[in-house]
Amino acid sequence: MPDSATPILRALQPRDIPALLRLSMEANWNQTADDWATLIELSPQGCMGIEIDGELMATATLFCYQRRLAWIGMVLTKVSHRGLGFARRLLAHALTRADELGIETVKLDATDQGQPLYEKLGFRCEQPVERWGRTAKADAPLSPSPREQARAENWFAFDVEAFGVDRSRLLIALARRHPPICGDRSYLLMRTGRMNRFMGPCVADGATSAQSLIGHALKDESIGWSWDLFPKNISAVAMARDLGFTPQRHLMRMVRGKELRAHEELIFALAGFELG
Repeated sequence: MPDSATPILRALQPRDIPALLRLSMEANWNQTADDWATLIELSPQGCMGIEIDGELMATATLFCYQRRLAWIGMVLTKVSHRGLGFARRLLAHALTRADELGIETVKLDATDQGQPLYEKLGFRCEQPVERWGRTAKADAPLSPSPREQARAENWFAFDVEAFGVDRSRLLIALARRHPPICGDRSYLLMRTGRMNRFMGPCVADGATSAQSLIGHALKDESIGWSWDLFPKNISAVAMARDLGFTPQRHLMRMVRGKELRAHEELIFALAGFELG
């Protein structure tokens, strides 16, 4: 049996969610218990943590979109245990699993602090990504949540063309939490965050379609919003600025393995730094 102070790497379980939420709260991240539950439900073998004496000290998640793409996210270490190599150990485990599964491309969104570690593990820079935010208006009247619009069963079919791989399992899971707002060849998903409501993903065949969906969602000014986007999509940037959003975080999308680019001009909001 290992010594009681030995770091143990293991799969995350639903029972860990309160501890996981404490970790992401310590990092001042917007994820909720539902976000953690969704990751564990959809990728039970890809969500890993390191515990010491029964307490979770670090995490990382690997979310696979079939065999073409996997996404690394939720790389977290408790402040008191940083600098001990836990993130490197978890990332090495995730990459080994991706290789064993035959994943062609692995991506992640890196902070400036994390980028040197990822480069040592074989990642290279692809493009910037940004989080934009808008604070709630104190005097804004409370508006009802946007209602789901009529949609076909395959409302997410256009997503494959935009994102580059099939992520329907994720989209269906997110839609169970908050139904999508849909148009012709366009959709917008939202979810409740710990601090702000999160907008995304949003995929549309043009800026006009995207603006219609996003404008509908943002009628409620009584809450704050977070919006992750590609700076390369100048229509999304202009829309965010016109709607009162400002840049808050700047990350670098990094890739390991084969090149696999999305059609950034069709993606008006990302699913999140942990999901792509």
